[in-house]
Amino acid sequence: MVDECIASEGPLSITQRMRALMPITRRWIYFDHAAVAPLPEPTRQSIRQWVDEATESGDVMWQRWSARLEEVRGAAARLIHAQPCEIALVPNTTAGISLVAEGFPWKEGDNVVILENEFPSNQYPWMNLASRGVEVRRVPVEGGIVDLDRVAQACDTRTRIVSLSWVGYATGWRINVGEAAEMCHQRGCLLFLDAIQGLGLFPLDATAEGVDFLAADGHKWLLGPEGAGILYIRREHLERLRPLFVGWNSVVQRGDYSRVELRLRPEAARYEGGSHSMVGFLGLGASLEMLLSLGVSPTQSPLAEHVLAITDAACQQLEALDAVLYAPRIGPHRSGIVTFQFPGHESTFIRQRLQAAGIVTRCRAGGVRISPHGYATEDEVNRMIEVLRSLVTK
Repeated sequence: MVDECIASEGPLSITQRMRALMPITRRWIYFDHAAVAPLPEPTRQSIRQWVDEATESGDVMWQRWSARLEEVRGAAARLIHAQPCEIALVPNTTAGISLVAEGFPWKEGDNVVILENEFPSNQYPWMNLASRGVEVRRVPVEGGIVDLDRVAQACDTRTRIVSLSWVGYATGWRINVGEAAEMCHQRGCLLFLDAIQGLGLFPLDATAEGVDFLAADGHKWLLGPEGAGILYIRREHLERLRPLFVGWNSVVQRGDYSRVELRLRPEAARYEGGSHSMVGFLGLGASLEMLLSLGVSPTQSPLAEHVLAITDAACQQLEALDAVLYAPRIGPHRSGIVTFQFPGHESTFIRQRLQAAGIVTRCRAGGVRISPHGYATEDEVNRMIEVLRSLVTK
């Protein structure tokens, strides 16, 4: 479907190929993938096909849709070098975190370690364990830099899980996943990775890096619709978690509604419970296949290389305008998220003026956040800088 959406008279770069698949570029300079991404053309076509089939044929098509869901599961597994049996299709990141938080075999006096500046969805599910005697230890983050040594110091013999964002939603700081996992395992605890702000752009080999659990909604860098995400549970941990949301789709004999036996599926799909959002996951599947076709894999991503180059250029120009960045740009800790502030200038006003000029950004933590994907261009960054210069140099 991807190639069918691209009309070209000659070879295209990866950026050009992706840009041809993003209808949003006809109207907007879109630098807001850390919030909600626009849908690619193959995804729109997949959703339209489902709408037509559901309208014209109803559940006659259900078996085909169900089979397609397994292809989506497989695509998600390929993206992070997991086994399909380790992938559950969940509504969002919050659901994935909550399934692990509520299903883990806690004992009173256990603790969880998180960062102080985590997105609320990576705080509330753990805080909700207080009634079970589980302590949440929040590690300060200074200057936007995540110090894994400080995270390690917060761990003790009662630390069961360390839950970290791969990329900070407000700062853009990207942690070294392998180092974080090794730090956890040396201390006898497990790593939960909130991957929503990196997955779809940066390569991640969850198996090789030692990730124990991972969750990511599809509506940001994965370019899918809202309400369709993935949960990764390393196979060796499957039996450790108490199953939640158990339903007809959780058992080995799913589909045989006359045989009621609680024999859970021996795979992460046991957590899916009942019916899926077919339209959401069919759309997500098309987005996953597009990203895989563009070279995003567990070991490399030309899209990431491009995004790092243009965000580096943006940061240089922003600092030349005396903008203050929320996190330093340091080698492998860079990401596709850049948040900045102009002292003496209201960030919400700047965002509004950028949008009036056709440039979509977001305000987070009091600053303006940009988050371009692999189809953004240097010209688009320069256009943003021109608008900002006109606002802050008057």
